[in-house]
Amino acid sequence: MTAVTHLTVADADAGMRLDRWIRQRFPHVTHGHLSKLLRTGQIRLDGGRCSAGARLQAGQAVRLPPLPEAPVARGPARRLPDARELDDIAARVIHMDDWVMAIDKPAGLAVQGGSGLSRHLDALLDGLRFGAAERPRLVHRLDRQTSGILLLARHAPAARALQACFREGRVEKTYWALVAGVPDLPRDGRLAMPLAKRGKPGRERVEVAEEDGRRAVTFARIVATAGRVAAWLELRPLTGRTHQLRVHCAAIGHPILGDGKYGSRTPGRITHVRRLHLHAQSLRLPHPEGGGMLNLACALPRDLQEAWNTLGLSVSGDGP
Repeated sequence: MTAVTHLTVADADAGMRLDRWIRQRFPHVTHGHLSKLLRTGQIRLDGGRCSAGARLQAGQAVRLPPLPEAPVARGPARRLPDARELDDIAARVIHMDDWVMAIDKPAGLAVQGGSGLSRHLDALLDGLRFGAAERPRLVHRLDRQTSGILLLARHAPAARALQACFREGRVEKTYWALVAGVPDLPRDGRLAMPLAKRGKPGRERVEVAEEDGRRAVTFARIVATAGRVAAWLELRPLTGRTHQLRVHCAAIGHPILGDGKYGSRTPGRITHVRRLHLHAQSLRLPHPEGGGMLNLACALPRDLQEAWNTLGLSVSGDGP
């Protein structure tokens, strides 16, 4: 794209973050280049300076400066999901109505694509239409190795309403984790440690940063313990920072089992399950259509159920 371009935000894209909206249209533009264009004011929203996280509204005008041309594709074409993959993800739906869908995301499935990822949920969303005119929309994320409940919007108005719920803190999220050792938690269970990303894109780590970090609050409760070897924690994030639960647990000296990035791979061998022992167990939020509350729960997958059993921790149904 060799000239300044003005694009108009469609109704269907209202509520999206500006940076994600641009990356969808120009995936070859790197994160660093996009950040520079925003920082220097070369990208404008309705004529004014804007941030990467600005939420778009239908009808807004986005000014884009000349962008580098997309490279000529080399190698095999992008792999499309096959019928079996689409059937598998459809079988993971645990709630669906005219506005909202919830799925039981398996560990190992990334929510969105990235470098080296050929399989991710975003590429499977056509398998979740169930006859609807629009493919469902992602409204929040889970780490690739985190299993559990993931919420989707079935159309644009639902996406706007659900994104507002997450943004305004009206979604109660509960996670279950197995951590190394038994933490000595504050009486109120509040872990308040600001977080900041460090490092280059693709190799970023999140760290506790008292001076320049963003506010991050997690409420933690010990559900049960396996001697002094491990503890089952119920974690309720009040904020939604990247890797928040993993970093907060590591920061108090009790990393989540199997977390090779923020703890050690060694603790994961306690249960012989070689992945992050973290599960998004439930969500509670106002229904976007305006009637009542949604209370959604997701049972432990088989591998984590075996991990809990190995430590003598009993889970029946969707609760302790």
